Amino acid sequence: MVLQRDRKAPIWGTAAPGALVTVTIAGMHYGSTSDANGRWRVDVGPLTASNDPLEIAATSRGQALSLHDVLVGDVWLASGQSNMEMYVSMAKDAEREIAAAKWPSIRVLDVPNTAADAPASGFPSTEWKAVTPESIPSFSAVAYYFGRDLHQHLDVPIGLIACDVGATAMEAWTSREALESNPTFKARCDDSFALPVMKDDPVEYKRIKYYLDTRLFNGMIATVIPYAIRGVIWYQGESNSGRADEYVELSHIMITDWRQQWGQGDFPFLFVQLASFEGGLENWPPFREAQYRKLTIPNTAMAVAIDVGDRTDIHPKDKQTVGQRLALAARRVAYGEDIVHSGPVFKNMEVMDDTARLSFDYVGGGLNAKGELRGFEIAGVDGRFVPANATINGQSIEVRSEAVGHPTTVRYDWAAYPDGNLYNAEGLPALPFRTNPPMPD
Repeated sequence: MVLQRDRKAPIWGTAAPGALVTVTIAGMHYGSTSDANGRWRVDVGPLTASNDPLEIAATSRGQALSLHDVLVGDVWLASGQSNMEMYVSMAKDAEREIAAAKWPSIRVLDVPNTAADAPASGFPSTEWKAVTPESIPSFSAVAYYFGRDLHQHLDVPIGLIACDVGATAMEAWTSREALESNPTFKARCDDSFALPVMKDDPVEYKRIKYYLDTRLFNGMIATVIPYAIRGVIWYQGESNSGRADEYVELSHIMITDWRQQWGQGDFPFLFVQLASFEGGLENWPPFREAQYRKLTIPNTAMAVAIDVGDRTDIHPKDKQTVGQRLALAARRVAYGEDIVHSGPVFKNMEVMDDTARLSFDYVGGGLNAKGELRGFEIAGVDGRFVPANATINGQSIEVRSEAVGHPTTVRYDWAAYPDGNLYNAEGLPALPFRTNPPMPD
């Protein structure tokens, strides 16, 4: 396993009620007395990063347990729905990637997909495993490629805990207390709201029980709290895409809830914007905008995947690029590196006669297009969008169309499966946007 470096790391378990438990690690001893239910906890460390295996020993009333081959580094929780759950064996270049998966200092733990009506205290262990060609095929591809990039850059052990279930909404991953604290979502903490038909069909109810509000928080997230982590990576949204208007509020609730439940401060929360997919229809562009608006939540960052989607598959296979962009976000937000971690982000628009001039943040080494600039549309006061001619002019872009004499609004990559090709010199794609309403500061 991997313990989180540079902070107190909780170790917990059960013993006889009222028993003294002693935990030893790295020559240090910690004591705890179990409560009336036999539960105990100690917080060890802080420990510094190390590839030298440690042993954790716990003793109580003549009984002893020990954990071997424990490393100290950075631990990340990977959660979300099917694009996070998608295995290495199902993703791009699977055969080559699996054969090369020999990273003894990257350890993975896959929490079993379990729904529960109340918070669970643990799960039947699937064991931490070092990354090998045998262990990695059925692990999250996004999480693995993210962890591999971080490990290569930081040269410290990386622990990855996967809590992911396909086709699940954000509400399923949020605690009941958090949902009930908000009037918008309080009424949904009940089967009669979510599944008025399925309650009388036990077989169907069992099949879809994962998707109900709070059940995955109870059955999966609760089981790994308060394990010390460096942060969270999150790839989810397809199941919420029809409700863009409430997604930012829901994200605030869930992220705040997790941070409070862990009690480890406002740890980094890094997420993936939905990739291009023709089947996303008209609700995906505003939903991507809602995902961008989540950046108003402190200590967050977003990896853009608009250019690595698949026209006909909601599960694009290029997870290497997604993992790499999440790792860039982590290096900026979690590790404080002064790097360009995002593609161009629309900043403001200035209108001059028939031309709209757009400026951007995160231009890095400059704006680039792979071929003739595509993906821009323009509208006048009538609100009717037409394809626009767009050209790069230094650090800005000038957009115009003969059909629009005085532009009022510009949008870019505003489609479920757009074909925009605006990047910065660092090779990161521009975020889809519309100039009205403006993006948040």
